[in-house]
This record gives sequence, structure tokens and C-alpha cells, in this order.
Amino acid sequence: MTIHSPLAATGLVALGGGAGAVLRYQSGRALTALLGPAAVSGFPWATLFVNIVGSLAMGLLAGWLARQGQGSGAASETWRLLVGVGLLGGFTTFSAFSLEMMLLIERGQASTAFIYAAVSVLAGLTALYIGLIVMRLAA
Repeated sequence: MTIHSPLAATGLVALGGGAGAVLRYQSGRALTALLGPAAVSGFPWATLFVNIVGSLAMGLLAGWLARQGQGSGAASETWRLLVGVGLLGGFTTFSAFSLEMMLLIERGQASTAFIYAAVSVLAGLTALYIGLIVMRLAA
């Protein structure tokens, strides 16, 4: 089993993170075009969308990596770094979620902030769980 050097591991994370950030940006643009600027400025639909999709993808990846087991150590670590840490880390937007929560609260929209937080967490956890179940059933 080959262990990635810190430089190689960092390169994998950077490559995946760059791709994830571009996907995040393009998802926001697509949702703005689809829903209209008024809808996306009133509620953070794009962030909600990418966090749910990212959670589902993380569940699928985690399930797949668990299914691979220890036998494919270097290959599994490559996918974990490239996709899990990099791509999905750059794609999902929990920091944007935190900022948007605070902005909603500061605008006096505490009930909207609560709904956004609840839906984000519950749907994200549900999506991740579905991803894990799908990969377990695929075994």
C-alpha cells in the first residue's frame, strides 16, 4: 500500500476542492436562473440544495469506501482525499449556511432562520443516510 506524501495529499484535496467550488458556484447560478433572483435572495435555496446534494454524495462515498475495506488502502485514500475532503468540501457550503443564518436572524427573520436550519440539518442527515443505505444495498 502506498501512503500519499503530504504534498500529494494536498494536491488531491486542492484539485477536488477547486472542482467542488466551481460546481457550487455554477449550482448557485443555475438555481438563480431557474427560480429567479427574487426567490434566491429571499431564501438561500442554492445553499440548501448543495448541502443536501453534497450530503447525499458524502453518504454514497462513505458507503462505497466502507465497502472497499482495507484491501484497497491507497486507492480508497485517494478517493477520500479527492472527492470527500476536496470535491465535497469545496461543493458543500456550511460556512455560507452559517453566514446566511446570521443574516436572516439580523434581518429579524428568526422563524425563517429556524426553518432553514431545521430543513438543512434534517434533510442533509436524511440524504446522507439514504446514500449509505443505497451503497449497502448495492453490495
